[in-house]
Amino acid sequence: MASYHLSVKTIKRSAGRSATAAAAYRVGERIECQREGRVHDYTRKQGIEETFILTPKDAPDWASDRSRLWNEAEASETRRNSVTAREWELALPSEISAEDRSQITRQFAEELVSRYGVAVDVAIHAPHREGDQRNHHAHVLTSTRKLEAEGFTAKTRVLDSAKTGGVEIEQMRGLWAELQNRALERVGEVERVDHRSLEKQRETALDRGDKLTAEELDRDPELKLGPAANSMERRAKAMAERQGREYIPVTERGAVVHAARQARAAFREMRERLDIARETYGIEREAGQGRVSAGLAALRAATSKERGERNPEDFRERLARVVDRSRDQDDTPKPEGRNYARERLKEIMEKDAGRDGQAAVHKLDGHSEYDLGEDTGRDGRKPSVNERLKDVLNKPRERLEIEAERDQEKDQEVEKDRDIDRDPGLSH
Repeated sequence: MASYHLSVKTIKRSAGRSATAAAAYRVGERIECQREGRVHDYTRKQGIEETFILTPKDAPDWASDRSRLWNEAEASETRRNSVTAREWELALPSEISAEDRSQITRQFAEELVSRYGVAVDVAIHAPHREGDQRNHHAHVLTSTRKLEAEGFTAKTRVLDSAKTGGVEIEQMRGLWAELQNRALERVGEVERVDHRSLEKQRETALDRGDKLTAEELDRDPELKLGPAANSMERRAKAMAERQGREYIPVTERGAVVHAARQARAAFREMRERLDIARETYGIEREAGQGRVSAGLAALRAATSKERGERNPEDFRERLARVVDRSRDQDDTPKPEGRNYARERLKEIMEKDAGRDGQAAVHKLDGHSEYDLGEDTGRDGRKPSVNERLKDVLNKPRERLEIEAERDQEKDQEVEKDRDIDRDPGLSH
């Protein structure tokens, strides 16, 4: 699943850091820092897929030389506690190609150049060989001063000010979400990213009446592991994979993060199955099936979904295969003449004891549970699916066929009554 991450950090001298060292490490090159008299050599660093520099149109020619660029940035700052560079760390979607990842990163960097007039140095990194193989990311290093024809000039105070800095960064966060979502849409991905806080996303979901999404978003932000815990968990995952066993977190933070991710995955799985069941039910009802038959088809479609399966085919084609497979199973002789789908539904309903099966089917039809009535007794309401199953399973096949024909005739009579109600020539 695509996830959003954008963080902004500063390279401060007061923290013992320099722009030359930061640039050398991120791009995997050798840069000599003239101010410190030190050589930063990271030419052995691996996992760097692409690097490039972007500058304003009137920038001097030397700005394309990485070593000269960041030495000039260091020389333009005279204070001991100066901020010499700013880093934008971006998570890249694993669902798109390397070319698309490069394209959206370049578009983001171009916006930084255009918006603030700074120099931008980009390094796109591959996932760590021992970590999550979806963790494509980019390091975008920018100067803190504008780069003009005469060199580095005024500070970009709009990003430093407490009043405007947060607003500017939030707008860039929104731009990065938009670039990712466009790329995901181009490749046919359904998932989207959102740069807003969980609370803001939940409020939006409630405003549009999407209670299920709001429930999913009603959680705390994921705990950050930190470098030490992250390294320990990566090693534990790698060892579990080599030994062919289930991964068990080895740190308290790792256990919290792992449990939260499992809970979100289970919620997404449940929602996918619910969406499949609803769509199947609607299609079956449009095809003329009764509520119980449509409900059975919906349950078959939902329970037959394989976890993690990505199928680009049309949903109706997949549904047809599911329904046909179930019908083939129904035609196969079973012990005591029982139907496989009915047996499966019975197991599900028995596990969900205490709930009214008819109410569940009624909800699939788009109605509220209160439409059935809360105070109706056993004799004054329709029997639940669980109750009907017990009756059906004990009836011979001949009686089932007769009752099926009788139910079909009743449905036809109801449809005739509805046609009469819709006749504009009649007054009520």
